Amino acid sequence: MPNEEYAVEMENITKTFPGVKALDQVDFKVKKGEIHGLVGENGAGKSTLLKILMGVHKKDSGSGDILLNGETANIDNPIMAEEHGLAAVYQHMMLAPQLSVAENIFLGQQPTKKGIVDWSYMFKKTRELLDSLNLSEINSRARLDSLTNVQQEMVAITKAVSRDANILIFDEPTALLAEEETEELHKKMVGLKEQGVSIIYVNHRLDEVFEVCDRVTVLRDGEYVGTKEISEVSEDDLITMMVGREIGDLYYKEDIEKGETILEVNNLNSGKNVNDASFELHKGEVLGFFGLIGAGRTELLRTIFGVDKIDSGEIKIKQQEVKIKKPIDSIKAGIGLIPEDRQKQGLALPLSVQDNCTLVSSMYSSTLGFLDKKTEKKETEKSIEDLNIKTPSINQKVKFLSGGNQQKVVIAKWLNVDASILFFDESTVGIDVGAKKEIYKLMAKLLKDDKAIIFISSYLPELLGVCDRIAVISEGEITGILDREEATEEKLLQLATV
Repeated sequence: MPNEEYAVEMENITKTFPGVKALDQVDFKVKKGEIHGLVGENGAGKSTLLKILMGVHKKDSGSGDILLNGETANIDNPIMAEEHGLAAVYQHMMLAPQLSVAENIFLGQQPTKKGIVDWSYMFKKTRELLDSLNLSEINSRARLDSLTNVQQEMVAITKAVSRDANILIFDEPTALLAEEETEELHKKMVGLKEQGVSIIYVNHRLDEVFEVCDRVTVLRDGEYVGTKEISEVSEDDLITMMVGREIGDLYYKEDIEKGETILEVNNLNSGKNVNDASFELHKGEVLGFFGLIGAGRTELLRTIFGVDKIDSGEIKIKQQEVKIKKPIDSIKAGIGLIPEDRQKQGLALPLSVQDNCTLVSSMYSSTLGFLDKKTEKKETEKSIEDLNIKTPSINQKVKFLSGGNQQKVVIAKWLNVDASILFFDESTVGIDVGAKKEIYKLMAKLLKDDKAIIFISSYLPELLGVCDRIAVISEGEITGILDREEATEEKLLQLATV
């Protein structure tokens, strides 16, 4: 029976992909005018459930019903979802990078005047929308791909808010946002709730779920576990519901003796983003990098890796100077990069798990230009076992894996060429607490094997939990490097604003 109390009712929803049952008779109900958290490990089915609600995927035939505001809704595509008052911001942004900010926000709904696009009104309205979210630094006329990842995320959020939807979905919207931007988004969400808008909020940072949500639903392995008032549960309670077991301390860190210097960077400069950077990295060490949005953390790693041009400076690996002009030079020197955007920069989504695990190692295992499929199969099977990658087979397309398992495939790619220096750039963004802990444990294992890790994160508790030292970057400059024992959130933030 429909209930007028609810904006969304999804009952007995099942969805099957090739080789995987993503959802198995899942129930999900969201009240009118509430912020409802949706949590679970990667692969639990959260994004699949919401994409069914948005018409991106179709539920299995005859599997259940969807009701919106008490009425049965048949949503076959995103346009129909929008007509029903739904709007979504997904974990992986669905925007047009070659178009302007304004064109992205009004895509499909461009205002016209006498049959011609009213550009003046569109840019003016975009400016008003951006200002309402305190995004004055974003130019409405700028091409989307000229913006940072964070700014692009904020454009996606602005687009969703602009639709005047009565049901909004936010799938990991704060993954790359700074604390101040996250607070601003939460204020906006509360304001929308007070206007009667229902908000579905997916976030692996459980502290944010507790900060802003009224109720929370937990999924596990494609099944419904339960729905709780946020005031009735603790973070530990939710984690136990999500993983089916006690997980203990989230951050995993072993005391591993540091070895000799494996990477030395001296007075490195690259454009306006890297200014006179100098630091050392030792075997057996995790060196964290922290900075506010646009500080230059990713750009520093891209420069060392050979993606961005080095203007001046010196890089030494194992006490020997190396000349890195392109990524292949750094790969040959033993450096691997787990990039900030795993889907666009770390994986070939249409290809199989095996193809992705051996993307780099294949150039070493091939003979006379022919791929050694037997060796690749053996490497992939070992990676799946060592990294606990959940996949039906080595031939599964990597796009069908959960975010955490996709991240493990990216890591496997570099372990298969025995990289001795690994750059982890926001490597735990968008993955659940269980998968995060697996990655932290994997990092400890790598350190025991005399490898070294540079770890970028925007989340201070994570940096303090897993790093031996933390370097802080502000406007392209390293303003300080603190040992684990002396580092605090206050000290790091102070150095980040120098």
